[in-house]
Amino acid sequence: MITLIGKELAKKGQEFVFLGPAEECENCRFKSSCVGNLEKNRKYVVTDVKDTQQKCPIHAEETVIPVEVDRAKIDLLTDSKSIFEGSTFTFNAPDCDENCDFHDLCFPDGLEENDKCIVLENNGKHKEECKKGYKLNKLTLGFVI
Repeated sequence: MITLIGKELAKKGQEFVFLGPAEECENCRFKSSCVGNLEKNRKYVVTDVKDTQQKCPIHAEETVIPVEVDRAKIDLLTDSKSIFEGSTFTFNAPDCDENCDFHDLCFPDGLEENDKCIVLENNGKHKEECKKGYKLNKLTLGFVI
């Protein structure tokens, strides 16, 4: 899908989480092509950068560039059993209130409760111990739409 992104972020491979449109976007003539295709709280990756520019007062250099984006892959630590590459499952956040080094992998940006996911890679057992005692596997996920 095509969207507009700040000039400084318009690099192939750049990942970002769309947090929703700014207030200034509400009456912008580019709103539908800029933020209209993106889902709030989803993680995207830039796959192609176009050669044109548009003015935008909310970005650095007041410039946006059209880019093609896809949903980004998401790394996840989970204690789910019987997960293998190619399998699908519904994400349910773990019952955990620990603030540890792995929190961002157990509750990754771009993934929400009840999302349908496909396991692109099962990277095996997580080597470090979970404070809650969970036996964690590290997965790379895509989405089932």
